[in-house]
Amino acid sequence: MKRPLLLPTLLSLLAGISTHAAPIPDAARENGLAIGAQAYTFKEYSAFEAIAKTKEAGGKTIEFFPGQKLRPDSPKGEVVHHNASDEVLNALKAECVKNHVYPVNYGVVGAKTAEEVRSIMTFAQKMGLYSVCTESTEIVAEWEKAAKEFDICVAFHEHGGSMANPKYKVWHPLYILGVVESRDHRVGACADLGHWCTSELKPVDCLRILNGRVISVHLKDKSAFGKASVVPAGKGVVDVAACIAELKAQKFNGHISIEHENDWKDNVPQVRESIDFAKSQWAK
Repeated sequence: MKRPLLLPTLLSLLAGISTHAAPIPDAARENGLAIGAQAYTFKEYSAFEAIAKTKEAGGKTIEFFPGQKLRPDSPKGEVVHHNASDEVLNALKAECVKNHVYPVNYGVVGAKTAEEVRSIMTFAQKMGLYSVCTESTEIVAEWEKAAKEFDICVAFHEHGGSMANPKYKVWHPLYILGVVESRDHRVGACADLGHWCTSELKPVDCLRILNGRVISVHLKDKSAFGKASVVPAGKGVVDVAACIAELKAQKFNGHISIEHENDWKDNVPQVRESIDFAKSQWAK
């Protein structure tokens, strides 16, 4: 059965709190691929501007992060956050509807208690998100409980790391696998291809380690392994083409968020280039 047309589907975001957050709809996909931007890419701008820039770059999905100013003229404190008022959330959803961009994820966000987890997941439910992104693996049991209750995925993210800093563990896919492999299928990994590269790991091998547990992807290419600048997808050392082929082989059904952490004041062309490259590889 065909899904409703784009506008009615988007308008459903404004219906308030539903029993479950919706899966990523077909209307947000192209050839089965849901791709857009992590709003952090546009951190120099407001969330409203990030939505518009995502659309301009050819993306249909957006992943929000906590703390971004809502509008260009927002007063101090009016930001995207899981504790924001319903007025703020409704304005954010309405702007997504206006631009035909689907909110799918939120993070990276930390939590220390079950109460914080519930606050984050309630926000995700109100926004109709597919998943949330966190590094708080120490309370994985609370995340799993909430994932089941809210029917929302939880993706554990990683930044760059190494064995030189044993206190920071989530950088390695084997650690993430150990955290999630016995958990509900809604608990898995956010595969940050660029940060794996920063950690001197080969991203496609990391994806293979996490086979079947990848919920979302932060796609950024790097000019070199280790600490190096971000470049458009396909122009660096990440081997984005191989990563996308691996995701397809795993029947990945989540979303890809371009995270171009460079050219902060003018990076829509680079984001568009990355989206176009990813789409071309997915279509093969």
